[in-house]
Amino acid sequence: MAFTQDHLLGIEPLSPVEITTLLDLADDYVALNRSPDKHGEALRGLTQINMFFENSTRTQASFELAGRRLGADVMNMAMQTSSVKKGETLIDTALTLNAMRPDLLVVRHPQSGAVDLLAQKVNCAVLNAGDGRHEHPTQALLDALTIRRAKGRLHRLSIAICGDIAHSRVARSNLILLGKMENRIRLIGPPTLMPAAIGDFGCEVFEDMEAGLKDVDVVMMLRLQKERMDGGFIPSEREYYHRYGLDAEKLAHAKPDAIVMHPGPMNRGVEIDGSIADDINRSVIQEQVEMGVAVRMAAMDLLARNLRKQRAAVA
Repeated sequence: MAFTQDHLLGIEPLSPVEITTLLDLADDYVALNRSPDKHGEALRGLTQINMFFENSTRTQASFELAGRRLGADVMNMAMQTSSVKKGETLIDTALTLNAMRPDLLVVRHPQSGAVDLLAQKVNCAVLNAGDGRHEHPTQALLDALTIRRAKGRLHRLSIAICGDIAHSRVARSNLILLGKMENRIRLIGPPTLMPAAIGDFGCEVFEDMEAGLKDVDVVMMLRLQKERMDGGFIPSEREYYHRYGLDAEKLAHAKPDAIVMHPGPMNRGVEIDGSIADDINRSVIQEQVEMGVAVRMAAMDLLARNLRKQRAAVA
């Protein structure tokens, strides 16, 4: 299969062919996950360590489930009580892990670039589960799979990404991936929540929600990243919802068959109206969660194949 990466640190290094290869394999894993026997053997005999320096529910659970379904020995490290809290450096942690001889290392870290640093120090495949404001590649890939299955294609669509663009690694990874696949991307939000170098992204920018949503195929809402804000980025949550929260009135400006997405966790009544989030005819938010397991299975499978080839070549 056309996938040559040693790690999955971001979307940037992936070619359109590699993205398609991963999504095609993920489609096979969707079918497996919906079957009575949900288990495969792609990771049999391999060890997967999950290191989450930030709290996570969906991402950590789906990586764990993905590994177990493919036969890996999975260990979750409790980073809140680890030696890192006692002053151990990230590099020392990497060297300690390396001595345990893992095969797959899944890392979420609050600092951009930390996962890349770990990848340089360990002898295994590393998957980025989110690093600071940098990237969240598997989220973008599961979003892409969700879009492709709902729309029948992943190119030449009009896609609106709405909300806290400035603090969102999800937005960054989606911008890169959707751009590689030749989609028209619109960013919608207040100027305070837009990145400083917004002109470098090659997309249209809107302050007005209704104008930005006009005739789009996909509406991707983002969570307000309050934990990454250190100032008054919005007047109030009530005012933010009035201007940028997705409700039926604003959604009416999109195409009649436009789908609604959100990476979670959702702040209902702030970023999105509950009735829209739960609308089975428009919302694909639950499908995103399902696709997350399949995409992470596919990513680990492809990286494990390359890892085995490298080790066989050395032996």
